[in-house]
Amino acid sequence: MLKVFKFGGASVKNADAVRNVASVLALFPHDELVLVVSAMDKTTNKLEALADAFFHRKESTLSIYHELKQFHFDVIHHLFPNKQDAIYTELENDFVELLWAIEDEPASLYCFHYDQIVSMGEVFSSRIVAAYLRNALKVCCWVDARGIIQTDNTYQEGIIDFERTQQAAQKEIVPLLKKNRMVLTQGFIGGTSENYTTTLGREGSDYTAAVLAYSLNAESVTIWKDVPGVLNADPKWFHPTQKIDELTYQDAIELAYYGATVIHPKTIKPLQNKEIPLYVKSFVSPSEPGTIIKNTNKQLPVASFIFKVNQLLITLSPKDFSFIAEENLSKIFSLFHQHRAKIHTMQLSAISFSVCTDNDAQKIPALLADLQKEYKVWYNQNVELVTIRYYNQSTIDRVCVGKEILLEQKSRYTVQLVVRNTK
Repeated sequence: MLKVFKFGGASVKNADAVRNVASVLALFPHDELVLVVSAMDKTTNKLEALADAFFHRKESTLSIYHELKQFHFDVIHHLFPNKQDAIYTELENDFVELLWAIEDEPASLYCFHYDQIVSMGEVFSSRIVAAYLRNALKVCCWVDARGIIQTDNTYQEGIIDFERTQQAAQKEIVPLLKKNRMVLTQGFIGGTSENYTTTLGREGSDYTAAVLAYSLNAESVTIWKDVPGVLNADPKWFHPTQKIDELTYQDAIELAYYGATVIHPKTIKPLQNKEIPLYVKSFVSPSEPGTIIKNTNKQLPVASFIFKVNQLLITLSPKDFSFIAEENLSKIFSLFHQHRAKIHTMQLSAISFSVCTDNDAQKIPALLADLQKEYKVWYNQNVELVTIRYYNQSTIDRVCVGKEILLEQKSRYTVQLVVRNTK
């Protein structure tokens, strides 16, 4: 049976990590495997800086490019002592493609150029990992996801055409699996009918894995991470954490929607549609069971905490102090959609409407300017959004130490708090 494995940036962050991927895959000598890889380590962040420098014509553009190139060539120098190995030419050609993307003046919107530039991180990493697996395991075929994952022209968050993607996956990947047993491609990226590159949103490699599993009727998907499974909170923000052994599709969707970074929000739906289980396992201890997400009746055994930092709390009211009616809400939602700013929580009163969104420097200034044309606008910067799934008062009290609550929303199972530090 076919399995889909996704390896994130931490699992391919350097030469030793790439060697470890081969060790993990050696544990599955008889399975057909579709491998989805992310960009190495912090490459996406560096490419975002490159896109910003290119679009705003900063002097740092070429220096960032050369830093990226040096990093990736350092990795292959450690993995491939033979400088005549084909990977040197392949990677050089990929960097030429990136150089073309930043050579001319910006000719389109930022989101278009972002996708042509930032998408290359997955191309670089997949080239390197595929080449190493061919040497180490004597099996692996590289495939360009831009010809498989078919999307519309919504740059930075391409909307997948499932029918065309399924047809492409069956046509391109299935024959390769019969010959090679192992096919490797990129997460996060897709292509349009005009052959332009799109991206699927930050952390979109999980989504790629789910879409390919759906398209190929895979037995399972496994996301390999540097944690032992799905934890009830991100250890960067919360201690101590607990591993969750089993999750329902519904709870996984809820946690991802509210911002749990362990799974991309769109990942679950394609899997749920075909009841394909999703495993989250550790590439450090691959024999450990990890977490399974499947069709089950088990509710979360512990409260789960999700923290989103660098948030902006915006409060709007009509300039004439009339009621916030459906017409106002329609305009407000339309503006958020137009500027592609996501609303993470909201609260409505008679004459005001408050929303919490990411404080994105590329989107927020223009959004605020448009909102101010029709509404009085107040906002709080540097706030934090805390979501607790299966909360009680003690869990609320625990996350509010040293915090002031600016907004609170409760439902039966979930509470969301917009807070700021008081210390």
